[in-house]
Amino acid sequence: MRNWTGIIAAFICSSMFAQQTIFKFDFGGSRTQDGFIPITEHSEFDRKIGYGFMNISGLKSIDRGGNALTEDYITSEKPFYFSVIIPEGNYDIKLNLGDSKGTSETTVRVENRRLMLDDVKTKEDEIVEKLITVHVKDSIIRNQDGIEIGIVKLKPRERKYLHWDNLLTIEFNDKTPKVWAIIIQPNKIAKTIYLTGDSTVVDALYEPWASWGQILPYFFVPKEVVVANYAESGETLKAFEDRHRIDKIWNKIKPGDYLFIQFGHNDQKYGNSTASGYRKRLQKWINKAKQLGAIPVLVTSMNRRIFDENNKIVNTLDDFPDAMREIAKEENVYLIDLNAMSKTLFEALGPENSKKAFVYYPANSYPNQPDALADNTHFNTYGAYELAKCVVKSIIDQKIPLSKFVSKNYRGFDLNKPDPFEKFHWPESVFMESLKPDGN
Repeated sequence: MRNWTGIIAAFICSSMFAQQTIFKFDFGGSRTQDGFIPITEHSEFDRKIGYGFMNISGLKSIDRGGNALTEDYITSEKPFYFSVIIPEGNYDIKLNLGDSKGTSETTVRVENRRLMLDDVKTKEDEIVEKLITVHVKDSIIRNQDGIEIGIVKLKPRERKYLHWDNLLTIEFNDKTPKVWAIIIQPNKIAKTIYLTGDSTVVDALYEPWASWGQILPYFFVPKEVVVANYAESGETLKAFEDRHRIDKIWNKIKPGDYLFIQFGHNDQKYGNSTASGYRKRLQKWINKAKQLGAIPVLVTSMNRRIFDENNKIVNTLDDFPDAMREIAKEENVYLIDLNAMSKTLFEALGPENSKKAFVYYPANSYPNQPDALADNTHFNTYGAYELAKCVVKSIIDQKIPLSKFVSKNYRGFDLNKPDPFEKFHWPESVFMESLKPDGN
């Protein structure tokens, strides 16, 4: 017989914790700063208390003595993940990193490998505070009064994702991550960039797959802008409506927010033409966004890695990019022409080097991968990073109002001179899968 009393008590406890919106965690040993929740190497996640590490294997607590907050920390030789039950919304997260008696090197990602901080290095006796702003979502559709009115129809594979699970999950990665405090509080002022699209936009959970959408947050100033990625692999404009993904956004988007729309790969794949609903749906979404006071931005689908005999990219997207260009002009909305930019970028890389931007790996590079991977549509993390820079470049070149919130992490980008693959920094996460995402 099930212990319903214990189950109900656990639910009440986790629900009460979820209603909190400001959290202060002191990472380290047994000494804890006043007003902070203690987190040690034994703090495994428990829904009864509402927080903890996904896996405590390999975690170490180091105490340097002195100040209870700044002189002890948690570290590990492999990536580790800290989760908190938290209500849906935007949050500012202060991360305190470093070591009073040693160096540190930390990369921070959230949810499904969404890049926030890259290669943060501290010298001996250096403690730094870094701020990130994160969008946390669940699959429940609520109206403006917070009343549940529906649900997003998730695919089976999405139920394993870290961004539909009613938790905020932070990934600490790199050579020597050392974390001594986290403070989480709501952000009610940030402009939200809602991303809609397919597998080339989605926050991909598994290495080696990636998209520009999960790299984009790295290039914006925290507190001012937050990226909310609602894209999903295999989706068309129609499927995005049918699964109520766009309904979720319509009930959350605020005046001054942005709606980025990139579809085409799968719309084409399923035999649709630009006249069979694609244009009408784009126009409907644009009008709806404007009615809600949001700013629609169309993004043409990037090219596939298909070269002709002259080493030029072949258009495999029929008239979908042109249709989007025409609609952007007709409706007088911003257009990020990722289709044109990717052509220049891929041709600059060339037929062979461009493989480094896509999921091209020999057999057994990843678990349960007996065959080589050779995908001309989906990107690895390097390719996703380069495409994200294309998106940011277009925002700046067009002087879209968002451009004033681009961070110093973006230092310009020449499409004809891609970043060297050899200098690209990305310590891999623990989540790996050779199964190809939905879509093509």
